[in-house]
Amino acid sequence: MKYGICNLSVIPLRSEANNMATQQSQLLYGELFKILEQRKFFSKIRCLFDDYEGWISNLHFKELSQEQFYELKELKPSYNYDLAHYVHNKNNSLLPVVIGSDLSMAPFLNHQCEASIIPNQHSVVSAAMMYLNATELVGGKTPFGIDSSGLSQMAYKLNGIALKRTPQEQSTQGEALSFIEEAKAGDLVFFDNKDGVIDHVGILLENNYIIHAFGSVRIDRIDHTGIFNIDTNTYTHSVRVIKSIL
Repeated sequence: MKYGICNLSVIPLRSEANNMATQQSQLLYGELFKILEQRKFFSKIRCLFDDYEGWISNLHFKELSQEQFYELKELKPSYNYDLAHYVHNKNNSLLPVVIGSDLSMAPFLNHQCEASIIPNQHSVVSAAMMYLNATELVGGKTPFGIDSSGLSQMAYKLNGIALKRTPQEQSTQGEALSFIEEAKAGDLVFFDNKDGVIDHVGILLENNYIIHAFGSVRIDRIDHTGIFNIDTNTYTHSVRVIKSIL
């Protein structure tokens, strides 16, 4: 088994071993992974944080020994809480790092870091609000592009809780609630499509509002039926299940 670490700002995790394949997710600075298969230009990897698998370019990571991987795995994460900051590399040039990047890996990568780590007082809701107005981007996990499950995963990650990557996977976590009235701010609401497949997730706010990625990260009304888009005055998503994770 081989191992690696993301030593760049953000790298795409693709569905196939080519640059034209769909971006399914992303790796952020400092994320660790196992290398499942290695080809000339691409490697299939499994992300340590959420077990998600995909293909990344061999130009986009630093390979680790087994000993290095397990030593780094034991480090306590220090997540950047600035929307975007930077670290200095060994040549003293700047490398941008986005919110949610693991800065505990900087010393190993010979980088100097001046970014802000996650504060002691925070919440899932306040973390989610950091992404407000970000463009919806399939597979995205940053304030410059994010999808619905990327938003929920990052908001919980910044609170020390690991969620899986897709809405369907995340819907298997936590405790199901029978009614939206039982839910609290920070709980997750999942939505399905016409075929009954869970394909969307949002984070519940106070007073029957929800934050989710739909075109952009936005705030809409929600009730037992689904999400009511306050711009178009229509329901856009049908509620499937509400989950309490915390």
